[in-house]
Amino acid sequence: MGMDGRDTPENAAATPSGATIEAWLDGLRGRLADDVRGAVADYIPELSRADADGLAICIATVDGQVYGVGDQAEPFTIQSVSKPFMYGYALREYGVDFTLGHVGVEPTGEAFNSIILDDVHNRPFNPMVNAGAIAVAELMKGATMAQRERNMRELFSQFAGRELSIDDSVYRSEHATGHRNRAIAYMMLNSGMIRRDPEDVLDLYFKQCAVSVTCRDLAVMAATLANDGANPLTGDKVLDPLAVRDVLTLMHSCGMYNYAGQWAYEVGVPAKSGVSGGVIAVIPGQLGIGVWSPRLDAHGNSVRGVEACKAVSSAFGLHVFNARPNVRAVIRREYRADKVASKRLRTPRERDLLAARGARVAVIEVQGELYFGSVERLLRRAAALAGETDRLILDFKRAQSADAAAIGLMRHMTEASTPGDASLILSHLTAEGPLAGLHAAMSEVSEALGTSRLALIEDADAALELSEDALLAAAPELRHGAKYALKELDLFQGLSEDDCRELEQIVQPMQFAAGETILRRGDPARALFVIARGSASVTVPREDGRVRRLACLGPGLSVGEMALLDGGARSADVVADEPVVAYALGVDRLRDLARTRPGILIAILENLSRELSSRLRLASDEIRALE
Repeated sequence: MGMDGRDTPENAAATPSGATIEAWLDGLRGRLADDVRGAVADYIPELSRADADGLAICIATVDGQVYGVGDQAEPFTIQSVSKPFMYGYALREYGVDFTLGHVGVEPTGEAFNSIILDDVHNRPFNPMVNAGAIAVAELMKGATMAQRERNMRELFSQFAGRELSIDDSVYRSEHATGHRNRAIAYMMLNSGMIRRDPEDVLDLYFKQCAVSVTCRDLAVMAATLANDGANPLTGDKVLDPLAVRDVLTLMHSCGMYNYAGQWAYEVGVPAKSGVSGGVIAVIPGQLGIGVWSPRLDAHGNSVRGVEACKAVSSAFGLHVFNARPNVRAVIRREYRADKVASKRLRTPRERDLLAARGARVAVIEVQGELYFGSVERLLRRAAALAGETDRLILDFKRAQSADAAAIGLMRHMTEASTPGDASLILSHLTAEGPLAGLHAAMSEVSEALGTSRLALIEDADAALELSEDALLAAAPELRHGAKYALKELDLFQGLSEDDCRELEQIVQPMQFAAGETILRRGDPARALFVIARGSASVTVPREDGRVRRLACLGPGLSVGEMALLDGGARSADVVADEPVVAYALGVDRLRDLARTRPGILIAILENLSRELSSRLRLASDEIRALE
């Protein structure tokens, strides 16, 4: 618990570290089921028939993922949860100025059905109380009552992403007992706040409240507001972002009636409740929450609905003043190893094999802040790629921070993996800095699962090289090990047996220990080298004193070729990563040999040109893949 007694994201019992989102919600549902405070609304007779123990919790993300537990398919009437959507319609159809002239934006501090009007401005105080909602209902367009009803149903259907209908029994019950609303409507008619026949306006208002929805519908409708007015399931643009902004502002200040201030402090998200037990909450750019539980408190809000939203907001760090960017930004880009290679240079046969099988390795570049909404999207995409690949690399180089909810979700995803899942590699996670908490958690999981299931690698290129090596090691058509015979090296392909024997007279075998410099930047370029065994890195210094690896070379590949082409000075360092055996070929001695056997030099230059051309082509393909 925090110092004020409320759950905090750091509270291990409150965060979803031990379960999936849906399982965590189900645990929350189980805990809330024991809360039997409050009573079902009975001033509308038909509402009193609701199952007092009914409970459902749903979350819908802005990209269309829906999580739900409990009685999520149970229909109930939307009641006052309809008010934000009708207000959004008024803003869309009439604009801000006209709508403000028709209904205000000030909280009342009174009950939702209070008969209090703003006499100074001659309008209801806000559209979230009954008086304001009745005034907004008058603005529904249509020449006839049937047209207005159809337009209203179409509006709600657009928000829900499916066709909704009106519960006729609830509508008739409200129509028969809605005397207080009639008093409000006739008072507004008397003062000129509405102009249409009050019975006509009320008829639409009662039908609006009697639209039948499910908890899942509420979550999707809330997610439509979270998604700047675009339905995440259908893509339909229902409201423009400015209208959504104004709707959410009113929900934040007035949506929970005279409990709105406490709600804003404890939960901190725009919300709206209804007397049938529905509650919606909106986290802009991330998700919408829908809860249904008919037992109401003294304010007319669902007891369990309020508690559910408190728990979700606290556990997932969703308070609106925890400023977050849009969750879509968490994935900078993704690519496969058949399109983007590591800096390890490969032989032509190896390149062909990686081009054919490299799609089995995927890389996701992660960026920005990691929190519930962004990590949920990241992990969902990672799970999809894991089903298509053998190895999945998550590159955190551009990630800026990770909160407790993000760390908990990441921990669960890795702990819940099975031996048959793709191996997961995390790169650019360090023990210090803003991702230290995530590094510590993933290190613990890696130790428990083993590095074959989860590995932490210094950088994405090293992770990609490791994954390529695994693909090549599994290829029976490649013969691995040392390459000693000149005729087996790609640079000398096409030479005859006699040519190879002549070449052996001027080639000098050399050995280098791990860490030893093979070529030094700035030295004269008098020879080229061909790696026969081991590997070496081509590096240049950086301004911060560290080095940048440009490429890595393995058996069969040459380095220092520019000595043969134009001479000059070395442009980079080449350092042995492990013990290396290399063949050094002096340029002057090769040119002397070419005087009597010109075919040797011609073949080497052709092979060298082919290799350089292939490298350029691969670089161009990689640039296109990363655009």
